[in-house]
Amino acid sequence: MPLSRLLAVSDLHTGMADNREVVAGIRPTSDRDWLLVAGDVAEISTEIESTMKALADRFSTVVWAPGNHELWTVPHDPVRLRGEERYRHLVELMRGLGVVTPEDPYPVWEGPEENLTIAPLFVHYDYSFRPDPSLTPEQSLARAHESGVVCTDEFMLHPEPYGGMAEWCRRRVELTERRLAAVDPGTRLVMVNHYPLVSAPTRVLRYPEFAQWCGTERTADWHLRFPTAAVVYGHLHIPRTTWHDGVRFEEVSLGYPREWRARGIVRPVPRQVFPHPER
Repeated sequence: MPLSRLLAVSDLHTGMADNREVVAGIRPTSDRDWLLVAGDVAEISTEIESTMKALADRFSTVVWAPGNHELWTVPHDPVRLRGEERYRHLVELMRGLGVVTPEDPYPVWEGPEENLTIAPLFVHYDYSFRPDPSLTPEQSLARAHESGVVCTDEFMLHPEPYGGMAEWCRRRVELTERRLAAVDPGTRLVMVNHYPLVSAPTRVLRYPEFAQWCGTERTADWHLRFPTAAVVYGHLHIPRTTWHDGVRFEEVSLGYPREWRARGIVRPVPRQVFPHPER
């Protein structure tokens, strides 16, 4: 029987033609391979659907966690939904393709060494990854605007019906914590989230002000509280492996063409998460 691999990728941004070519080359090596997609597939609903359908047709199982770009409401998207309604629309779209979402039961990947529970997450951010913790969220955002380093989410991502991103994030954290606590503790987790669950990876950002759009401190101990084999994330466009408290964190983004051309695609796309690659 062929080896089953657990592969992961994020930040495909297939609205760009060069990235579509890369994604066309993402193929399994066996009919048992799984693919984890950690968000930012595209911005337009039709492009999201066509990309995820192509991947779902190739892999045994595809698991999706949303990024911020999927949740944008852009002027030329025929789907005009905003905030929570847009997220729910995407969940139903993915389900129609047979893709596992954060709202579905967590599937178990049967690996050659151990079975792992795959947990796609949607917990968002709340501006708590501030480069200067002495500032309030309002002051930190004001400083970002003054410096010109402002995430496009501030214009395209709407938190309706919540009062703001922090409130939406808090609600998602509460829901997700309950689900993670209910997972069989005898099976380790692979948590898949668009954002890093800890702030440490953001310290290498070229523009530190951007960190406040990169996660929440509310998840900082999840890899310790819950039995975790690995954490998969994207968003930073800095593909690499880091270790935090002995737990492996994999940033698996493709990123924009100017980025992957500049560095060269030196890591496989997608990244093999299990069986365990060389440390």
